[in-house]
Amino acid sequence: MGRGAHAAPTMYVPAAGAVLPGELVVPAEAKGVVLFAHGSGSSRFSPRNQFVAQQLQAAGLATLLVDLLTPREDEIDRATAELRFDIDLLAARLVGTTDWLSDNDGTRDLDVGLFGASTGGGAALVAAAQRADKVTAVVSRGGRPDLAGSALELVRAPTLLIVGERDSAVIELNRQAMARMTAEVQLAIVPGATHLFEETGALDQVAALARDWFDRHLRRADRTRAA
Repeated sequence: MGRGAHAAPTMYVPAAGAVLPGELVVPAEAKGVVLFAHGSGSSRFSPRNQFVAQQLQAAGLATLLVDLLTPREDEIDRATAELRFDIDLLAARLVGTTDWLSDNDGTRDLDVGLFGASTGGGAALVAAAQRADKVTAVVSRGGRPDLAGSALELVRAPTLLIVGERDSAVIELNRQAMARMTAEVQLAIVPGATHLFEETGALDQVAALARDWFDRHLRRADRTRAA
């Protein structure tokens, strides 16, 4: 955890007809806040997302990890694997959570970034398109931006797509999505990495890429007071 950061106990975010448990960490003088959209069959306890979040916190960025599905929905998804591909539902939950961040005392002065993994990458881009006035950067890790469909053309936030070198099918899907986007978009391929970035050092590279991207594109909204 970054110096001066404080971890709130589990809090609950009302979003799109649900109440979502989450973990919010806000370092002192945070430069922005990153909302995590977890991927298929995952949760806010994903060790990969937790690791990336800790690296962002150390760099002075606030983070919010939430469960995008309710406990009952998670039970259904574990049996059917259908809700993890319900991009409209996941995006609606992200939009609601983004709105909550804009109203929350500790984060309302911060630009919002979205970090999506797997199917969460597609949901993050849909949410970014729907909240173009609030979301100022997107990072996708091993994501499925193609699942954002027609929303890709509406994204305005600078977007970084991170894919493992050995995840060839997902690389192609990311390239196809890039071709449809009009926003600033870059593809970063992590050498030797597979879909889950389990290889030694791979996740460190993901965290460094995400940190640099968010550091470049997020800033305090209260910057106007210093102008």
